[in-house]
Amino acid sequence: MDAKRLTLDRGAQCYREQARPEPAPTLVLLHGISSSAGSWAKLAERLPGYRLLAWDAPGYGDSHPLANEAPTAADYAEHLEAWLAALGVERCVLVGHSLGAMMAAACLVAYPGRVAGVVLADPAQGYGDAEPARRDEVYRSRWTQLEAQGHAAYARARAPRLLREGADPADIARVEAEMHKLHVEGFARAGWMLANDSLGRYLAVAPAVPALVICGDEDRITPPEDARALARRLALPYRDIPRAGHASYIDAPAAFARAIDDFARPLLGAAASAEKP
Repeated sequence: MDAKRLTLDRGAQCYREQARPEPAPTLVLLHGISSSAGSWAKLAERLPGYRLLAWDAPGYGDSHPLANEAPTAADYAEHLEAWLAALGVERCVLVGHSLGAMMAAACLVAYPGRVAGVVLADPAQGYGDAEPARRDEVYRSRWTQLEAQGHAAYARARAPRLLREGADPADIARVEAEMHKLHVEGFARAGWMLANDSLGRYLAVAPAVPALVICGDEDRITPPEDARALARRLALPYRDIPRAGHASYIDAPAAFARAIDDFARPLLGAAASAEKP
């Protein structure tokens, strides 16, 4: 995927793109709290029928951070909409991983005309309904460790937990490399959103747009039982990603790609299916 940069009224927005001959349908990939656009490279190889757009969320990579130090998912969705509009994306499927699932849901609520469907992958459901002490604990649980430990120690301790037991060392190194790109400022704002907003607030008022919940069957961060319960509560289809942890699109990119393709192709009319393993 090619690294690109776009200057919006609100500042720089950086992203990666895997372009296809027009009119390739568009998938928009939204990373989680400890990651960035580069983490999708392994998956991108397995979705040949799509134009892929993966952003560095505000405050990640070289993307301009949010001005609001206490943002909601709706603040990120506003930036997402401005970026997609500038790129001329009229219709897309949003694939939101972990905290990105909350951003995808907020975008669906605010800008439904641009969204053909939403995939909630290993979804972080947020702590907005928790007690204040718990919300404060969640808010301070990541960025303060990064600030205190430094990138190398933080990534070394945290990266293996995002993947399945016995994960490929190359995949662990990939996750660590993305964590080395974190900025404390952007990480803290995302942590605030995780602690004080909730996925359910958006899904409760979301328009009737096709949606799918998927989760790695060895996810230790957002366990599959929680993802299944979310799908049951909302009467949404659910799909396990076998032999995959939280970063299921890195652990099992072929299975993840098939799930995305099966969902998106009928909505967008993809020219080619996901690559078979």
